[in-house]
Amino acid sequence: MRQTWRWFGPADEISISEIRQTGAAGIVSALHHLPSGAVWSVPEIERRRSEIEGGPSTPSGLAWDVVESLPVSEAIKTQTGPVSEHLDAYRESLRNLAACGIRTVCYNFMPVLDWTRTMLRGRLKNGGTTMMFDLVDFALFDLHLLARPGAMLDYSDSIREEAARRHKGRSEAACQELVSNIVAGLPGANEHWTLEDVRAQLATYDGISADRLRGNLVDFLSEVVPTAEALGVRLCCHPDDPPFPLLGLPRVMSSSDDYALVLDAVNSPANGATFCTGSLGVAAGFDPVDFIQRHGPRIHFVHLRNTRRAGPCDGARVSFHESEHLDGDTDMVATIRALLAEEARRRNEGRDDWEIPMRPDHGQSLICDLERPMMPGYPLVGRLKGLAELRGVMAALSS
Repeated sequence: MRQTWRWFGPADEISISEIRQTGAAGIVSALHHLPSGAVWSVPEIERRRSEIEGGPSTPSGLAWDVVESLPVSEAIKTQTGPVSEHLDAYRESLRNLAACGIRTVCYNFMPVLDWTRTMLRGRLKNGGTTMMFDLVDFALFDLHLLARPGAMLDYSDSIREEAARRHKGRSEAACQELVSNIVAGLPGANEHWTLEDVRAQLATYDGISADRLRGNLVDFLSEVVPTAEALGVRLCCHPDDPPFPLLGLPRVMSSSDDYALVLDAVNSPANGATFCTGSLGVAAGFDPVDFIQRHGPRIHFVHLRNTRRAGPCDGARVSFHESEHLDGDTDMVATIRALLAEEARRRNEGRDDWEIPMRPDHGQSLICDLERPMMPGYPLVGRLKGLAELRGVMAALSS
């Protein structure tokens, strides 16, 4: 697998020169300063590529391999407002990316919120920190801070009671920190939402069921995949994170079966999956090897990270934290073995995209990570540790 590293652009606290020292060969990046629905112009794309790759006299040795993410606007997800204009912009952005030689594009179809955590720097026993999702704290936010209508029906009696108890004993500052953690928005983005913003966005999903949202996703792909296929661009949808409904909103990319429905509905090599072991692995019944065997030819990008489930839970919803890459609920060795087998199969077929780009997604903050500002979930030492461990597994299985 081609080892890559996520970089959020010039505002990223981690520099390109530091990334060079990790041993990564490629960069995963996006134009985070542009709003959803905007066209990514060739000059903007070339500027970011130059920031990554350097100039003729000072090349970095790194390449911009994957776009993560070319965002899908809420207008497209709900099929309201300037849908046609946003679809035109998406297709134009794909054309411009292809013209600049970038052909792997990750996106997601999560409504309103992107990945969601209740704690961004939870303390570990070893002194490091990690991101956590606590179901009771999320219920506290939903029931008592957001005060979403109908939220009482979404939680069991025990979860509601514990959320009420915690709310009663929580300071105003701690409540505001919880709100900030949950509505942080896309990593690297300029969007910073308030509770009123979230309430307004939730209202746009009134009457949108899981079936309708999935239909909207299929409609979106039907509009943009022909362009991507003609350009040789590979689109790959990231799974829901976490893989269960939140805030009364449907989520439609949470399981292997969800991917089967969408990949079959728009059957094209340009319509593919971002295989994220951390997101999908939160579900207790998730089998990563089965996912690879089932969808392997359409996996265009891989996030290797691990999570560990913990109580309390409420049906399919469960608390969890970002664990070490080789010490979570997902069998990472078996996962990498299956991915290497998929690459071998592609080589035998003569596919030019046989090498799958991967990155060590998320990581625990360790050692000097704790002494400098960094994007939550994207520390330097923690991800370098994860990449080194994953690299070791790949080397051992390839020998």
